[in-house]
Amino acid sequence: MKISELLVVKEYEANPYTMAFLPLKVESKLHSIVIETEREMIVPVKPMDLVNRSCQYFGSSFKGRKEGTRELMGITHKPPIIVDPVNEIFLFPTASPSNEVCAWLSHSHILRHYTSGTMTYVEFKNKKRISIDISKGSFENQLYHTAQLRTIITSRMDGKRSMDLFLNPKNQEELIYQHKGEYKFTLD
Repeated sequence: MKISELLVVKEYEANPYTMAFLPLKVESKLHSIVIETEREMIVPVKPMDLVNRSCQYFGSSFKGRKEGTRELMGITHKPPIIVDPVNEIFLFPTASPSNEVCAWLSHSHILRHYTSGTMTYVEFKNKKRISIDISKGSFENQLYHTAQLRTIITSRMDGKRSMDLFLNPKNQEELIYQHKGEYKFTLD
């Protein structure tokens, strides 16, 4: 599809169908090409602004999500971020987020990648392909860090869900009492 044929959308937030935010120069201004599983569009804001807006939509900010990644993993340079843990929207940058050539990719949509020279070709699960100017090592490092972040967050959320189910079983009454410093549970 030609860029001139893409729909222009004024506002956008990442969602489960978002696969990538790519930078696009239009008359010396930086815009974004948004690639979703079934459509592509242009949003007249920088990819970094779309990432921040998406984080804000889900109750945080890029700065907050970046700090969260640093606390969880110690990553300070090109950190992957979690936009929305419930919908498992994890994005990673292909360059420094302050660099205007930085694209943001959704980890969950990537099927495979391969490299030729300095270009990395990414194939998404829907068979859509894009090329990014990033080395194989750097791309794989970003992919790996994002997978680690997803694992950490998912395991924490699964642990919370398991504890919620244990403490609040559905359709059962629960009696909890303390006896000699130990908690005992009786389910009827």
